Amino acid sequence: MAPQPAITLGGLLAQRAASHAHHTALQWDGADPRWQRLDYATLAERAHAMARALPVERGLRVAWLGFNHPAQLVLLFALGLRGAVLVPLNYRLAPAEWATILDDCAPLLLLHDDAFAEPARALAAAEGLQAVAIESLDLTPDEPVVDQGRASDAALIVYTSGTTGDPKGAVHTQANLLANMAIAAQVQAMSAHDSVLTALPLFHVGGLCIQTLPALSMGARVLLHRRFDPGAVLDTIARERPTLTLQVPATLQALLQHPHWSAVDLSCLRAIWAGSSLLPAELLRACHARGVPVCNVYGSTETGPFSIALGPDRAMELVGSCGWPAPGVEVKLVDEQGEPVARGRVGEICVRAPNVAQLYWPDVDAVDSEGFFHSGDLARQEAEGHYVVVGRSKDMIISGGENIYPAEIEQLLAEHPWVAECAVVGRPDERWGEVCVAVVVLRETAPVDDWTSGVEASLHGRLARYKWPRMWHRVDALPRTALGKVVKPAIRAWLVSQR
Repeated sequence: MAPQPAITLGGLLAQRAASHAHHTALQWDGADPRWQRLDYATLAERAHAMARALPVERGLRVAWLGFNHPAQLVLLFALGLRGAVLVPLNYRLAPAEWATILDDCAPLLLLHDDAFAEPARALAAAEGLQAVAIESLDLTPDEPVVDQGRASDAALIVYTSGTTGDPKGAVHTQANLLANMAIAAQVQAMSAHDSVLTALPLFHVGGLCIQTLPALSMGARVLLHRRFDPGAVLDTIARERPTLTLQVPATLQALLQHPHWSAVDLSCLRAIWAGSSLLPAELLRACHARGVPVCNVYGSTETGPFSIALGPDRAMELVGSCGWPAPGVEVKLVDEQGEPVARGRVGEICVRAPNVAQLYWPDVDAVDSEGFFHSGDLARQEAEGHYVVVGRSKDMIISGGENIYPAEIEQLLAEHPWVAECAVVGRPDERWGEVCVAVVVLRETAPVDDWTSGVEASLHGRLARYKWPRMWHRVDALPRTALGKVVKPAIRAWLVSQR
């Protein structure tokens, strides 16, 4: 008889320690030999020891600052055993931005790895809290602590990237995390036989929740990299033969441009999953040419994030789609008045599911009265039922009374051989209300002069003339968040400064 699904993080940990005790849970590329390989029995021992070592109680927050480290995952389970909450900090932020987050959630402690010892101590001193080096904790195995966690306990607060305003802390309960693990594992057909390569940062739900935690929930092996390095990723694929990995467009591009890309045998990968609503077709074709489907998962910090997924069976066929709602996930598209739109029309994506955070810290509703999270992303549902994301509602440009979705233009421009990356934004215009402006990073093969006419020519017959960019700017790089999202408000501000 199969065991009942765990209802707490501690319960899940106990199940995996019993069923896969000596199966490798985490294999890390860091230098500390104490953390380089943890089996499931040791993972559970460390979590119970850490729960014993930390002076935390239900509801208290503990922040983490560091590169990807097995200790961060141990900490999540340890805090879960106490009913306490992990707050991972984006290590790419500035100290003032860390301080803003800590001021908001008021953690008891700040744990850190050795790489961030100095900034962590300075930050803790400024914020009046204690900095604790992970190496200083006594993690000697002892009797397990009593699991005090409850399904309804907050377990994880992840702050939004702030592309549209000040970051907000999405509160994920233990039940939310467990539901997301079950959904993600089912869609990706994960089992204990899988090896998952994690190189994206664990401070974000993408790196933490799309594959890493689901893999651990199934007893699989996680190959954890401290941080993304394309050469190290390709070397791990060649040496350890992972079956799954998660990437974003920026890291996928770095892999394709690495000199070892074409030489590495990718046959071990049954899929590369991509955590992005919009994937450049050029990247997809390059991977598909190697026989590896690139699957898409759509979601956000608030939605678990496993909401809509395009699996390997249709990935090569439906380039540009993000797929169908995952099991147990309800999706609807609504207009500006909140009314459902007809199939084939563009509307805002709204998601209701057991993995959706209900609150922003401390008690601000993240969902509407019916439990739907309003994403701000715009999509249309095709005849077969799958969804195609066309952009964000705040990015939509209204020119001459016509709605223009920048993502549609960006996808076409990104296919041009001269264009490395691009962003399209709106600029106020007295006649049209707004006009489209394209900001482009060109490849070295592009001509120095008269490149705009060549790029424009690729839009003939593929895009209505009213959607064409009226102005073009060449830049060295686009402003991005730590997770690779283009920061369009920064581009708009830069355009204003250029007048």
